Amino acid sequence: MAGLPAPRTAVDRISVLLVEDDEGDAVLVEALLDEVDADVELHRARTLREAEVLLAKVDCVLLDLGLPDTTGLDGLTRLLAHPAPVAIIVLTGLNDEHHGARAVAAGAEDYLVKGQVDGLGLARGIRYAVGRKHAEETQRQLRDEQLLAAEKTRLERGLLPSFILHPDAPDVKFRYRPGGSRMLLGGDFFDAVSRPDGTLQVIIGDVCGHGPDEAALGVFLRIAWRALVLADQDPSRVLRTLHEILEHERHQPGLFTTACMVTISPDRRWARVYLAGHPEPMLLVGDRVVELPRDRAGLPLGVLPDSTWSGLDVPLPQGWSMLLYTDGLVEGRVVGDVERLGSERLIELIGQVTGGDIRQVQDPDVLLDTLIARVKELNGGELDDDMAVMLISEQD
Repeated sequence: MAGLPAPRTAVDRISVLLVEDDEGDAVLVEALLDEVDADVELHRARTLREAEVLLAKVDCVLLDLGLPDTTGLDGLTRLLAHPAPVAIIVLTGLNDEHHGARAVAAGAEDYLVKGQVDGLGLARGIRYAVGRKHAEETQRQLRDEQLLAAEKTRLERGLLPSFILHPDAPDVKFRYRPGGSRMLLGGDFFDAVSRPDGTLQVIIGDVCGHGPDEAALGVFLRIAWRALVLADQDPSRVLRTLHEILEHERHQPGLFTTACMVTISPDRRWARVYLAGHPEPMLLVGDRVVELPRDRAGLPLGVLPDSTWSGLDVPLPQGWSMLLYTDGLVEGRVVGDVERLGSERLIELIGQVTGGDIRQVQDPDVLLDTLIARVKELNGGELDDDMAVMLISEQD
């Protein structure tokens, strides 16, 4: 018999671990497989403890229930609890066949009675057991993926906002992508509410860090923002209140949040922009993309207890659009360059995507999707950080 099994690869023979303390029975199993030239690599363990060490490196286990360190189905139960998905065939004596049936009911792939199986039957049983186990594992992974997808859908339905917009409000489009391979939401948040007088209030923010705690905090701040806006609170007071909420609700000291809040007038001719450590919006007008000045930018929420924020009034020309985003959009790498994308190259990308004139863009959704696709392409794949993007446009 071979010694310790090497790590498995896709082209290896079936690696079988015989767990048997009886030397005669072990020799018999080896002889049965040899006589039919079975395409297996046989290894041996004499106790369950030895088997547990080798379990992750084999495809199938031939398990004798009468081991020195287990009794009854205890050994099978311990092996089934191991995270490695291994097929298990129980070996029983003629007088213990009922134990084999109980073992299959408990989770073994099959059972074989010693002395009643030949080499062909043993080899075939191993192949079938491994095949069934692989099929079961594939189905389990598929179920897990389906459950995770359903969980993601439920979370997004509950955590992503449903904008409160009147029919004549400016058009608001958004895109959200969690960073890297994460499927669930991150710390970026955003919302839009139009008031009865036609004023549009918008916020986009980024809780520093990643994970469920940051996602929950982002949702908490978004809901608090919406409640304050619907209560007609002054925008500067809204940011101050969010700052105080963050100080009390954050799960670790020093956790901060950047935010950009925009108020657009009912006639859509001016906007007031509040920045709390957040990237400034970009104003898209005709063939120009303009970064708004940061001369009134304040600190992020949660940094200093006495922070205040004041707004910057921005005139809005005819046919304007405004792009708000979290820093995940511009902190991606550019393949072949040590620098990150940055806002200046983002402006260049917008020019390329719009053909040099925002007025030529017929569909804002296409603009957002194409822009994000180009950013990901430059990054060489998915972005590492969470990303939220909003595009507000004056409707005709």
